[in-house]
Amino acid sequence: MAAVTDVDIAPLRPERFATILASEAYLRFGEMIDAARRLLDGRTVWNVNSTARGGGVAEMLASLLAYARGAGVDARWVVIEGNPAFFAVTKRIHNRLHGAAGDGGELGNDERDTYERTLRASADELRRRVKPGDIVLLHDPQTAGLTDALKATGATVIWRCHVGLDNPNGLARAAWSFLHDYVAPADAYVFSRPAFAWDGLAAERIAVIPPSLDAFSPKNQELSAESVASILATTGLVDARAPGAATFTRADGTPGVVQRRTEMFGAPPPPAHVPTVVQVSRWDHLKDPLGVMEGFAKYFAPHSDAHLILAGPAVAAVSDDPEGLEVLQEVVAAWHTEAPEIRDRIHLACVPMDDAEENAAIVNALQRSADVIVQKSIAEGFGLTVAEGMWKSRPVVATRIGGIQDQIDHGVSGMLLDDPHDRAGFGALLVELSENRALAEQIGIAAKERVRHGFLGPRHLTQYFELIQRLVAR
Repeated sequence: MAAVTDVDIAPLRPERFATILASEAYLRFGEMIDAARRLLDGRTVWNVNSTARGGGVAEMLASLLAYARGAGVDARWVVIEGNPAFFAVTKRIHNRLHGAAGDGGELGNDERDTYERTLRASADELRRRVKPGDIVLLHDPQTAGLTDALKATGATVIWRCHVGLDNPNGLARAAWSFLHDYVAPADAYVFSRPAFAWDGLAAERIAVIPPSLDAFSPKNQELSAESVASILATTGLVDARAPGAATFTRADGTPGVVQRRTEMFGAPPPPAHVPTVVQVSRWDHLKDPLGVMEGFAKYFAPHSDAHLILAGPAVAAVSDDPEGLEVLQEVVAAWHTEAPEIRDRIHLACVPMDDAEENAAIVNALQRSADVIVQKSIAEGFGLTVAEGMWKSRPVVATRIGGIQDQIDHGVSGMLLDDPHDRAGFGALLVELSENRALAEQIGIAAKERVRHGFLGPRHLTQYFELIQRLVAR
């Protein structure tokens, strides 16, 4: 297998943001594009990560790099090669950066040897391709070990950490210790919020850039009520006949059609038009699907006739997450312990990943059909699924951790749960929104406006450009 794989990126015209940004904001965005085109002429901006699909990082790269290319910047995306042993180590690091023990394994000399040995081929290949003056953005722990090799090419190297912890514990600091010497030589370190920045890194090299979503992507584009109903029926997320074609618009503007079935566990698909509570996330302990299920079953279901849909990716399709199947199996086992009348209202869905844009359209339809979207994470780097739900004018219930609390103004643009383990409190927030539909609607309207002003691609691209501009000048 190749040491690195190129990901094709079709350019997208940034001018399309004129339809959703205020005129002044759009004018500033255009000025940034002109400056970026001049500064980066003759340079390549490389983005390096460990997977082209599954998770928010891959989704953001697909979007941001398409607009960068559409603006005339030579932006490229490559994915490094890994193996099960390497991804077991990096998943362990990922969990510990969130303050969680994960599989409880070591991060010692053997793990360091596995990590470095696996990255050598990717480092050799990238050294041949990156030229002096280029910009390289390395994303997350999987790529941190490439920093030295790419600095040696004469490129400007930025390490971007998409995960973090508000109050780091010993586990998080142990992960920092494992990664520190790999990361330290980078010209800049980017974190999603100030609290995530590590002790021991040069303060003058730290930048804070929150993530963003693409309002025009298949996951976030506007869908008609008929398209929503047709997509959900065609993929099997509701028990109904599709009223029309299950269509959406692909990122390149061509028509797409949802054809693949979602694999359902737990109860069969619910009837169309029943009220639903939806969480969409990886099958990961840190997303707390078991807590969502118990909070719904014990503290909300007795007060409502709503159904719960826990949706995640088809587990075999996410190559850099070896724990997905294990977590899904735990959730299925817990579903079997619920009372039959509760089980019938809990649906576990593995959304197909064969076509990333089809997957995104299914998630879009599912979120737009939800009465409430939840994200009851125990730990979270940023939790962009929250902004996705907010963009669809849905009331979102989520935990007050990580970047989630930067997105939601409690009681105004969403509802925040102070303690991630408070399942009774989680249920109480669902009851409040269920019984006060006027409040739920008001929150949904405010949520979309908050995303429009703070969490769309133009803000994100502008901050990246401003960082690159400072580094090149320096």
